Amino acid sequence: MIKRSLFPVIKNHLQNPEITLIVGPRQAGKTTLMRQLQDDLSKEGQKTLFLSLDNDNDRASLSSQESLIHRIELEIGSQKGFVFLDEIQRKEDAGLFLKGIYDRNLPYKFVISGSGSVELKEKVHESLAGRKRLFEMTTLSFSEFVNFKTEYRYVDKLTDFFSIQPAKAQNLLDEYLNFGGYPKVVLAATIEEKTEAIRDIYQSYLEKDIASLLNIQKTESLTSLVRILASQTGGLVNVSELSSTLGISVKTVGDYIWYLEKTFILKRVTPYFKNVRKEITKTPVIYFTDLGMRNYSLRQFGMATLSDYRGSLFENFVFLLLMENLKPQVSIHFWRTQDKAEVDFILDLGTEVLPVEVKYTRLLRPETTRSFRSFLTKYHPERSFVIHLGEQLERKVDGSRIFYLPYYLYGNIFTR
Repeated sequence: MIKRSLFPVIKNHLQNPEITLIVGPRQAGKTTLMRQLQDDLSKEGQKTLFLSLDNDNDRASLSSQESLIHRIELEIGSQKGFVFLDEIQRKEDAGLFLKGIYDRNLPYKFVISGSGSVELKEKVHESLAGRKRLFEMTTLSFSEFVNFKTEYRYVDKLTDFFSIQPAKAQNLLDEYLNFGGYPKVVLAATIEEKTEAIRDIYQSYLEKDIASLLNIQKTESLTSLVRILASQTGGLVNVSELSSTLGISVKTVGDYIWYLEKTFILKRVTPYFKNVRKEITKTPVIYFTDLGMRNYSLRQFGMATLSDYRGSLFENFVFLLLMENLKPQVSIHFWRTQDKAEVDFILDLGTEVLPVEVKYTRLLRPETTRSFRSFLTKYHPERSFVIHLGEQLERKVDGSRIFYLPYYLYGNIFTR
């Protein structure tokens, strides 16, 4: 069993009356997590009911609010109980449906999940304002992946494991960079099985979910767009150029990217400006939320660390590490100037900004690029960071302390 870091967080939230809403990409592990929660509650003697809209019989019980209540009363009774509703995005007008149920003040706690549909993320979110807490589930994070692969022997001492067992750590890093974190892929025993698993996820998402959502018959332009975005991970996204390359309108390209982001496949990162208007209107860069999905779309699944794109792949990896640790008040950006000076990531903490540069190499001494020094000279941050494959190093440039951190110590960025 893969242990998810979201499990104790959601388990704790079960004591709150508001709806627990779990969203995320298809096959990220939401159903498994809900089943684990149900098992845990059952062992505690709690009454539970699990319904999935993927099941025809269960779907009939959700045909109306009354039919759902009758089903719950039949299974649980009129006392306190926990009701799990899976794949709720398949329910038409799910937001209003759930709002009506919640507002009846029934003695049941609702735990609801759904894959990355815009309907779920936008309309359900809006309809249940003040009635739910939303939890976003990703594919396996790197720490979840490593803990599973090492059979949870180093849960509280992962940094020691990476430091003392560098060869094993490098093998795990390479595996994660090449195959990503979809649970089905991680659990597959062979490369052939992993490839089949990611193919199924990729095709189900692009050819079924997105095609249905956008009402498009042919997905060639969409799959081509995804492949191009994968090839320029961390690069500026020029919608006009993409439109010309793909032979589709600028609006269509923009719509595709918007839907890819809303359905948890991509993350858009805006440039760093002190002027918020510039930040919003300037060209963004794109990262993928799962490296396996990125690699498969680029036809490099299982071989990405051997490709010419391995530097941007590692940059995407560090982006995911940073996103995992971001607090709500912290935003992540990139920095580029007209004379092409650039810094991979700028963490805006409100009270200070932290530049972060990524190097897919083992630095033996504290080197600093001209672009990085340009940012230090312009903004004078007290601290700055370089994430690489080597050991901890430190130097001072223009009054800024630069910390060179091995990738597994990325959490040090968020501590003073």
